[in-house]
Formats: sequence, structure tokens, C-alpha cells
Amino acid sequence: MRRLEADFAAQLAAVRPDLSAAYAAALPGARAAVLGRLWRGLLYEPLPGLAAGSGGRSGEPAVVPPPGREAKVLLSGGRGLAGRARSPYDLDGEPCLWLDGRPHTHPAELLSALDLPGTARLIEDLDNSVASLALSRAGALARPHSVPSGAVDHEQDVVDGHPYHPGCRNRPGISVAEQLAYMPEHHPVVPLDLVALPAAECLVTGPWPDALTEGDRLLLPVHPWQTRHVLPALGLRPYATGALPARPLMSARTLAPLDGGPHVKTALSTRLTSGVRDISPGSVRDCLALSHLLTTLSARRGGRPRIVRYLAGAAARVRGEPSADVSALLREPSPRNAIPVAAITRAPSGEPDRWLAAFARLALTDTLDLLALGVALEAHGQNLLVVPGHDGSPARLVYRDLADIRISPARLDRNGIERPPVSARLLTDDPEVLHAKLFGSLVGTTFGSLISQFGQGDRTAESRLWAVVAGAARDAFDRLPATPDVRTDRAALFGPYLRVKGHLLARLDDAPAGDSWVDLHNPLAAFA
Repeated sequence: MRRLEADFAAQLAAVRPDLSAAYAAALPGARAAVLGRLWRGLLYEPLPGLAAGSGGRSGEPAVVPPPGREAKVLLSGGRGLAGRARSPYDLDGEPCLWLDGRPHTHPAELLSALDLPGTARLIEDLDNSVASLALSRAGALARPHSVPSGAVDHEQDVVDGHPYHPGCRNRPGISVAEQLAYMPEHHPVVPLDLVALPAAECLVTGPWPDALTEGDRLLLPVHPWQTRHVLPALGLRPYATGALPARPLMSARTLAPLDGGPHVKTALSTRLTSGVRDISPGSVRDCLALSHLLTTLSARRGGRPRIVRYLAGAAARVRGEPSADVSALLREPSPRNAIPVAAITRAPSGEPDRWLAAFARLALTDTLDLLALGVALEAHGQNLLVVPGHDGSPARLVYRDLADIRISPARLDRNGIERPPVSARLLTDDPEVLHAKLFGSLVGTTFGSLISQFGQGDRTAESRLWAVVAGAARDAFDRLPATPDVRTDRAALFGPYLRVKGHLLARLDDAPAGDSWVDLHNPLAAFA
């Protein structure tokens, strides 16, 4: 047991000894799950210190390997790492990898032994991810099984986090007791605090609700982790503690109040997965303009997809400037019967081909139409939700969390749509950036994970399911006017390579801020 795993075990023995045995039993599976994600990255991302591998260290993306074949990665010093061949979309874990013939079962131990440059913080991420994932799985095993009765239940049933990110449960700075109290997979009720601030000294966008106002003061919801770990250094303390009980959604920092009303997106200034989850002043300023743009575009398409709007945003001024650490966004609740795609582990209808065909028609028609108009959504399984029809098949698509979309001013202009007053980081006319944002998330994560779950490692079945997606994409493009933008989008979606996020590259010690990208062979290219 590594140091952090032992530290988690000691904390758990103090606060929830009834989970200690389940945590110990969950550790091998958690190590294998994170090791599988790490192996995917080592195979397909051009990390410094790797000379060659099935991922093509020269920059040539890897071809999906046949099942059962061994894959190897060569290090620049001549050493070799071997394991099972895997597609970049496979979801299963890896119980063991072999470095120069020596077995390694722990991802952090393996990465340390590889001695690749710039991986110190990534090794810490892997240790955190393993320990937290084992805790998450232990908590899930201890809960009585129940059928989800609403959207929040579905969200909280997602235990393992991001399907491809090695830091899928990376939560540094959050103790075992705090994870049990605040993280969604543990099904807690989180008592949000309220900080009272002079409204005139806050950055406010939209109509702030009367229920969160007292005279000339704004009552800003604050996550209790933030109250404990961040507010004291800013000279702030709560006006009321535990005043707004709420259930956390998949993102952990967005919560659904028990008494209904808007969902609350809070600042949680620690690293979850790979990003610090504060709320920038730019996001507060942009929230209503983004909501207006997306709902306007949706209305042009008959209300599809359904956009979950931001209603208001606020940030306190600390030392004269709006603070990303003391801020909140209020968002419409998702439809009660909407299910996040990340929560779908099997076809609800029992017929994966039929379910996937219905979902692909919705997802591709809606997102490609919006792309043609000028907006690329980040369409991964946390932001995309489906409303099922009477037979369980997807009947409507819902999209939420607008902060990371990309907008093409030129495309908006060509479609007669007014350019929104939003931050410059959201604006680009570069088709490669637009395509990476939409296709990398929708194909690289959402369809990839669904097809891997439905196909269960059967490459023939997976190919059949990719053909279903390709057919839906062709139909969606055929319904669009053959403008130069649409032709460019079609060529990219069926092109030889697909640009996706490089999860390991982004966490190297000297990685630049923002996303890193890698090119993979496109599973849709065979169906062009």
C-alpha cells in the first residue's frame, strides 16, 4: 500500500470505520482502472522520454489494434514497456504492465519507474486518483441498491468519473471526511453557506434573486469546503452556515437545492481531475450573453437542443477586483427526467444498436446544426443529457454548462446572427479549433465510451456501432445546406484523424495553461 493509500485508510478508520474493509478491497480494482487510463495515454500521447510505441511517437496516430495483441512502448533510453493492446476508446482497466519484464500494478509506481521528464505532479495525480477512486467504489458498495428516481440520482450514480482521464478521481486537498461529505458519488446533502456582501461592491450579471438578497447586501452561496479552506485567507466569513442544503451533481461544485429552484454553481478552488474549479469574472460576465445566444440558436431549430440557461452570476470584489474564489452562477434546473450520458452504462432499451441510432440522430443533428450556425459545443457526457421516450430511447437532447463552448464570429455573421459580447477566449474562426472542441468531445469521449460499453471489447460489434454513428452523421450533413462551412465540417468529421484532449500532456510539469491535444485515427474515417 502506497503512502497516500495508507493515509486514506487511516482517515477512514477514524471517520467511517465501517468502510475500511470495503476500501481495502476496492484498492486493486482502482489501481487497475487508473493504470488502464495511464496505459492509454502512454500508447497514444507523444510524451517526452518515449521513443516509440503503438501510438506512434513520431506523431503518426495509432491504428486500433486487434484484441489480444501485445503492445509495446519504447523509452528513449532503450527500455521497453509492454501490456495488452487497446483501442483509445477501450474502458477496461489494466491489472498489470511490464517494464523490462518486471510487473507493475500501481500507475504512480509505474510512472515513477519510467522516469519520464516533467511527470512529478502527474505522479501525485495518479496517487490521488487511485485512493479517491477506491474510496468512491467503497462507498458505492456500502449503499443499498436503489433505482434512480430522478436526474440527480443518475448523476450521483456515476462512481468512476471521466472514462479516459488518469486523474479521473484526482482530488488533492480534499480529505476523506470531506469527500464523504461533499462528493456526489457518496450521495450527501451539502449545506451551502451564505456570505453577505455589499451588492454595490460585487460584479453581478442578471437579476439576482430576492431570496438571496438582504437589504443592500447580496447573499452569495459558498461551498463549505471553500468556507473552510479559502475564505479565511481572504478575510471573509459566512453570514449564515448551512443555510442552503443541496445535492451535488456530477461536477461536485454544482448543486441542486433540496427545496427546488435554480441549481447553484459554486467556486471550489482546488484541482478536480485536472482543473481548478473556480469561477472566473469572465464567466460571470459572459453567462447571460451565452445563454441568450444558445437559446436564440435553439429557437431557430424548434427548441433543439434544449439549453439549460444561466439565470444570474455574481462575484465578490476582493482587494478591489472580482474574485474567482468568491463567486457563484445560478442555472436553470435540468429536466427532472433527463439523464446525463455519462450515467448510461448500457442501452436502457436492451437494444444497443437501436438506442445508439436514436441518440446519434439527436446528438449529431443538433450539434452539427449549431456548428454550421457558429457554435461548437463541448459535448461530453457530463454536459449532454437525454430525455427518454416511452420506449426508453432518446427523445430529446439537453445541453448545459456553456462556459467552454467556442464561437465563430464569422459563421454567426454569415448566418445573420448578432455576435455576443463575450470573452475573447471563447471566440475563434479557426475550423480546427471548432472541430477539436466538438468532435473531440462528442466522438472522442461520448461516442467512444458508449460504443466501448455497448460493444464489450467485441471489435466486430464496435465497428457495427461506429457505422451507426457514421450513418447518423451523413444524414445530419445531408439535411444542411452545402455551404463551404458545412463541407469543411463534413470533411473533418470523416477525416483520417480526430483531435482529442491529451490528458497526460496537459499535466506535465511544464505544460502551458489550457488544453493539450493529440491526433488519433478517426473511427469514422472508414465510413466516409
